[in-house]
Amino acid sequence: MKKQANFFLIVLIIYVFLQFIWWGNLLIRLSGKLAISDSDYQRRVWMIIGEGSVFMILLFLGILKMRKVILKEIGLTQRQSNFLLSVTHELKTPISSVKLFLQTLLKHDLPEDKKTDLLKKAMDENERLSLLIDNILHASRVENKSLQAVKSEIDFSALVQSVVDRFHKRYLQEFISLDMPPMIQIHGDAFILEMILVNLLENACKYAGIDAHIGIYVRQEQQKLIFGVKDEGPGIPVSEREAIFYKFYRVGNEETRQKQGSGLGLFIAAEFAQLQGAQITCKENNPRGTIFEVTLSL
Repeated sequence: MKKQANFFLIVLIIYVFLQFIWWGNLLIRLSGKLAISDSDYQRRVWMIIGEGSVFMILLFLGILKMRKVILKEIGLTQRQSNFLLSVTHELKTPISSVKLFLQTLLKHDLPEDKKTDLLKKAMDENERLSLLIDNILHASRVENKSLQAVKSEIDFSALVQSVVDRFHKRYLQEFISLDMPPMIQIHGDAFILEMILVNLLENACKYAGIDAHIGIYVRQEQQKLIFGVKDEGPGIPVSEREAIFYKFYRVGNEETRQKQGSGLGLFIAAEFAQLQGAQITCKENNPRGTIFEVTLSL
């Protein structure tokens, strides 16, 4: 589709350029047949060339803009197709897993530890399904501009700690390190900041794994609050660090990708950061891995 769009635009540019040359040549020839002085003839020729050049420049800029819009729409359509492919699998997998776990509990007389393990797995799958549905709803609210930041005084340190505790309970181990001073009071939207942090942690857990030394750091610099999530996973290529914040975008090939995900988490984190008046960036974590850093003006 992208190649077809490029071919069409190239043909259009060549056609318009040739037509311009033909019409310009025709006008000059017609002007030469009129009973006018050489000075008037030269003035008309330069006027035709000048106006035609301006027209060609404007037309060329318009075609470039049109090409950018077309390619953007093609990219969005492809990402939407990838999203439908992945989200169908994402929705079916936890539902099927929960059904299997419950059927096993009903059909078999299992020891208590096995029952507890199956219930834990069912809860994990339910949590994953709930997060996916929440992200779809959040993305819809962002696009419809129905979500606005409602700021108030919040204890950001307590908010971060509550999110970390939730992840530790979910995975039954303490795997997130914290580098954060106590009692950081800021004026912001607690829900938006929490969702930014949750989606960044979900991304780290999904692509790096809980054994990849995931950490959160928080610091204040003058009139700014800076916090980030870092991991020692496979990292993200420099060429894709801007695109990862696009809706439905996921690194790699959709057909062969093994990691779960919908391509909405980082999009929501970036959009929510913008609602909060913050900026989010992706950086390399030395010696390996990724850092997602959020800078919020206080």
